Amino acid sequence: QLVTGVWEGGYNFFCQDTHSGGEADMKIIRVLWWYYFSKLIEFMDTFFFILRKNNHQITVLHVYHHATMLNIWWFVMNWVPCGHSYFGATLNSFIHVLMYSYYGLSAVPAMRPYLWWKKYITQGQLTQFVLTIFQTSCGVVWPCAFPQGWLYFQIFYMISLIILFTNFYIQTYNKKASSRRKEYQNGSTATVNGYTNSFSSLENNVKQRKQRKD
Repeated sequence: QLVTGVWEGGYNFFCQDTHSGGEADMKIIRVLWWYYFSKLIEFMDTFFFILRKNNHQITVLHVYHHATMLNIWWFVMNWVPCGHSYFGATLNSFIHVLMYSYYGLSAVPAMRPYLWWKKYITQGQLTQFVLTIFQTSCGVVWPCAFPQGWLYFQIFYMISLIILFTNFYIQTYNKKASSRRKEYQNGSTATVNGYTNSFSSLENNVKQRKQRKD
């Protein structure tokens, strides 16, 4: 709906005012209202974690991201509910389709061995933030009647998400991969040392026999 609304309104990628798309603006507003409502549903994740006592999942990133998105979109819907606001919501919706498809499939035990693409969802989220910064920056460089303050705020907010999600990616994927490599190397070294030690003991036995013969 966002894509068709943008197409029908002839939205400008570089900068789009909130009062220039005609009927398409109203379509975008209606769709973004549901997008805003979805942020409330997503924030319910936190309460499910609490009820299930999965406190390890209630991270700074989780609470910050979900709480701020809900509040930010309340302001968006009250002041800038269409125009340049469409881009981030469109990308975010696409990423969330992939993300919740993954979690939906992971609820089926038989599917879990085939879900190897979790880290690529995080990479997609980071790509989304970078693209949103680029598109928002276009509105700063080639301004229209869209409020500049919102554009600057969005850029800084996206930067904060890049920092937090990058830290999450490193902690979750890079460190785990590094620890697995170390475990493998230690295992290999132990095996090599085992062979070396056996060979040394065998060599010593041979020497002792020779000495007794002499």
